[in-house]
Amino acid sequence: MRSLSTARIGAQVRALRMAAEVSGGELAKTSGISASMLSRIERGLVSPSVETLERLAQGLHVPLSRFFGDQARRTDFCHVRAGQGVVVDRVGAVADYRYELLGHLLSGNLFVEPYLVTLLPGADPYVTFQHPGLKFLYFLSGEVSYRYGGRTAEVRAGDSLLFDASALHGIEAIRTQPVSYLSVVFTLRE
Repeated sequence: MRSLSTARIGAQVRALRMAAEVSGGELAKTSGISASMLSRIERGLVSPSVETLERLAQGLHVPLSRFFGDQARRTDFCHVRAGQGVVVDRVGAVADYRYELLGHLLSGNLFVEPYLVTLLPGADPYVTFQHPGLKFLYFLSGEVSYRYGGRTAEVRAGDSLLFDASALHGIEAIRTQPVSYLSVVFTLRE
């Protein structure tokens, strides 16, 4: 009788092998096990020993623990088509800063907020953003002076910034328009 854990381990071995773009024969050879044994493991027909799993992990260049991840229960996936993000009014949002939410995840302990931020024609500089978490900015268009605490950086399309968002930060001066950037805020859920 097939056990659920044996089937899950087998599915995980197969998924990792396919992600690594390695054939069953290649993995069997590099792991020092027979191709028929690997096939039976992947189909959940046999419960592999710890030694066999260690060999497979080495062959796939992953830690042994990867075989025990419950990938089947990870269902958060968000696909937002171009121009289809949700325009949101953020608490404390600055006038003429347009925020388009580009995705969301409902589980896990890491809260991620990806936004496409566009400065509309009437937007003014604003340097007193401050909130928990880490912030990553990737500038898509325009040129600005960006203030972070006591520092200022001249940024333009293609530049990125990564910082602790608990310090005062924001656009100090708009040099050329239009200005748009990807803003991703990472915080831990409570």
